[in-house]
Amino acid sequence: MRTIKWIAVVLCMLVSGRGMAQLEIFSPIKEAIKANNAKEAVKYFNQSADINIEGEVNNYSKAQAEFVLGDFFKKHPVTDFTIAHTGSSPSGLKYAIGKYQSAGVSYNVLMRVKESDKKFFVHEISFIKE
Repeated sequence: MRTIKWIAVVLCMLVSGRGMAQLEIFSPIKEAIKANNAKEAVKYFNQSADINIEGEVNNYSKAQAEFVLGDFFKKHPVTDFTIAHTGSSPSGLKYAIGKYQSAGVSYNVLMRVKESDKKFFVHEISFIKE
């Protein structure tokens, strides 16, 4: 019985540790979004990224992405941004699901990151109005 409890504790630590590591990947971009700082946010973007704002999807360079996010932040200033869930696909693609709130309007946010040179970069971000 004691061995089963020990195994359960170790498994919980492993699972929560993996979740914490994934949160750390998304933490800097989360803070940039909470600050409505497009310039800081795109530091964590791939050289090009897909941005989906309310169903309009386009692929942008970092410079273009900064302009597009800045415009979105200006039109919809953040009142709160939280990440509710993180995970990864079997192929290693990591994702975060969150909620962006602005003046009574909420957006579901999906971010997907890929690893390159042992760093993670956003290659897709979506803001979909609830």
